[in-house]
Amino acid sequence: MKFIKFNLITFLLIGFVVNAQNSTRKFESVTNHKTYVEVKTNDGLYRFQPYGNEIIETSFIPNGEAFNESSHAVVLKPTVVEMQLIKSVNETEIKMLDISVKIKHAPFQVSYYYEGRLLTSEKNGYSKNKEYEVLDFNLTSEEILYGGGARVLGMNRRGYRLELYNKAHYGYETHSELMNFTMPLVYSSKMYAIHFDNAPIGYLDLDSSKTNTLAYETISGRKTYQIIVGDDWKELVENYVSLTGFQPLIPRWALGNFSSRFGYHSQEETIETIDAFIEEEIPVDAIILDLYWFGKTVQGTMGNFEFDKDSFPNPEKMMKELKDKGVKTILITEPFVLTTSSKWNDAVEKNILGLTKEGKPYTYDFYFGNTGIIDIFKPEGADWFWNVYKKHIDLGVGGWWGDLGEPEVHPSDLLHATGTADEVHNIYGHNWAKLVYQGYQKYVPEQRPFILMRAGYSGSQHYGMIPWTGDVNRTWGGLQPQVEIALQMGMQGMGYMHSDLGGFAGPNLDDELYTRWLQYGVFQPIYRPHAQEDVPSEPVFRESKTKALAKKSIELRYSLLPYNYTISFENNQFGTPLMRPLFFEEPTNSVALNSKTTYLWGNEILVSPVVEPGLKQQEVYFPSNSNWYNFYNDEKVEGGQTVTIDLVEESIPTYVRGGAFIPRIQPIQNTAAYSLKSFDVHFYFDETVSESEYELYNDDGETPNAFEKGLYEIIEFDSEFKKNSLTIEIEQELGDNYDFSSKEIQLIIHNISKNPKKIKGYNYTWNEAEKTVVITVSLNDLKEKNIKIKL
Repeated sequence: MKFIKFNLITFLLIGFVVNAQNSTRKFESVTNHKTYVEVKTNDGLYRFQPYGNEIIETSFIPNGEAFNESSHAVVLKPTVVEMQLIKSVNETEIKMLDISVKIKHAPFQVSYYYEGRLLTSEKNGYSKNKEYEVLDFNLTSEEILYGGGARVLGMNRRGYRLELYNKAHYGYETHSELMNFTMPLVYSSKMYAIHFDNAPIGYLDLDSSKTNTLAYETISGRKTYQIIVGDDWKELVENYVSLTGFQPLIPRWALGNFSSRFGYHSQEETIETIDAFIEEEIPVDAIILDLYWFGKTVQGTMGNFEFDKDSFPNPEKMMKELKDKGVKTILITEPFVLTTSSKWNDAVEKNILGLTKEGKPYTYDFYFGNTGIIDIFKPEGADWFWNVYKKHIDLGVGGWWGDLGEPEVHPSDLLHATGTADEVHNIYGHNWAKLVYQGYQKYVPEQRPFILMRAGYSGSQHYGMIPWTGDVNRTWGGLQPQVEIALQMGMQGMGYMHSDLGGFAGPNLDDELYTRWLQYGVFQPIYRPHAQEDVPSEPVFRESKTKALAKKSIELRYSLLPYNYTISFENNQFGTPLMRPLFFEEPTNSVALNSKTTYLWGNEILVSPVVEPGLKQQEVYFPSNSNWYNFYNDEKVEGGQTVTIDLVEESIPTYVRGGAFIPRIQPIQNTAAYSLKSFDVHFYFDETVSESEYELYNDDGETPNAFEKGLYEIIEFDSEFKKNSLTIEIEQELGDNYDFSSKEIQLIIHNISKNPKKIKGYNYTWNEAEKTVVITVSLNDLKEKNIKIKL
């Protein structure tokens, strides 16, 4: 039996490698340079460039072409690593510490290995047909594939040929093959990723022909891809994000509640809306002004880029008044200048627009009017656009919304300074975010920018982009795919992907839907109810019961700010998504690999949103490596099983990992009042967890690169349980330039069924009904606190 099994595996491996190869490509020679290796073939040149020991970049340069070094996505610098060349009669191996590239000479074949394990191999490698240049690879039959940007296809996206052309899908629900944010990136369940490092439009074919083939098809450009590996999903994602750039830490206020709709028509309405939040004591940190800030009508005014003085007579006064109430003002902008706008003549005179082949401003019609588009790839265009932002930042604008940046309508024959529309279409939003981000670095270096945009490219996170899932339908069908989109995009570097809470499109007034969407919003990156104004998106304008439930959710969101800010910091440092798929816990579990309903919020909290109406119960899968405790009543569930959970109106199923520390504050009106002078830490005691640790990150919430500047503090919590004794240690670490401040912590220990025998040196209370122990711990100096609890 063992002999038969061995031969079957051998046959499958041979089939994987030999299944197809390029019969016309001939190996000629290999050259080892200082930082890369070149392999010459009869039809071109392979260039193998490592970025450390877990990323290898491969470029094919056909005969007659020059190597293009320019990448729009990669920010990591190549690293000099040891590359051993092992040559034999019919094979050359480039051996690094972790990755090996094996080049079979005849028939020609390039294969990639990680720690001796075959990952993938080129099928034909580079080829060209009448329409596209193609790079293709062999897949095994069992691989699950993720990636390709924002789509609604189920977690496993294998079997689709995905268009790489950013395009809005208005009113989508449970299926969408093309949306605002596409990416030439694929993750495999075999724990590797391939990133195709090329901007022009094309397709990503995830074995649509059922031939175990992955193919990248493009109209032009670089024939470059990176193979990325890691020992687990967290490391694999970190390696991809390190390649394309870590996300700057967002301002803390951006984790608060937004007031937003399409849209506020006047200065008076804007102020009155925020006053309604204050009157109802519903926390709010920002208000977003949609199209009407620059014009009274949706059509005909885009490109004015100035406050309409009839509707907003004194915007500077308005924004100061809002700021004094702790509320930031965010303005929408679009990259279009209509021929009817006040800026049209200036845009033409300054030559900042996309052009026709005759060199004239390219104009065309779309929903908002007859328009040109700003050529942000032209220095004059970028400068002109930045001056729009600079002027309004001076007036008091606290953040920006970039809309329609796919671009929404982008004729193929329109010319930009660096290429045709089709060559730069997918990087327009990316470069737009870069323009704004770099403007802040130069002009407002002391301020973290807020850049909300719905379209981008690989690496857009590096320029602070906060994407959302587009114009989703205001229906249960619209709510259902939101977890999938956010999980997929988080893996692809875009950790702040979020949705218009409550849904955007359509006049659907459904209080249950609104409530459940806002409850989900507590545990997703940005809390921003937004919708067309025929049904109010703001909780203050909903009926009393719905408003009360929304307030409860928003207050919980603010209570969790210390935890949420810490996972934002983790994303900044390591690229770890805020929302994490269950297969981060169980990488070989088929339920976890395909789950699009339940996920991890950070490392410690398990969430299962309610996405269907009228449900009384819901099945939830609990990962096997922990016990899980109900966030609201501490009921214990053992991991490794699917459990039917009774649903309640006030919340969605939310569970905490056994052994976890969860920091919380009392609700505040907005983050201007945020402080860790006094806060709670909930510890979920689990006798099966012998040790656990948690690090709480804090800084001023505003300064860019505060951690790197030493302007931070970290409070570390450690637990140890042995011989019926629980020890909790609390220790503070200060950055070199951060001042110590005293703190008072209410340590709340859950799941203590009996009054402790002894807690030396601390007064405590034990709540028999709730099975909690509460201990007040004062941090008056940097000395470690050691709390020993005899159970």
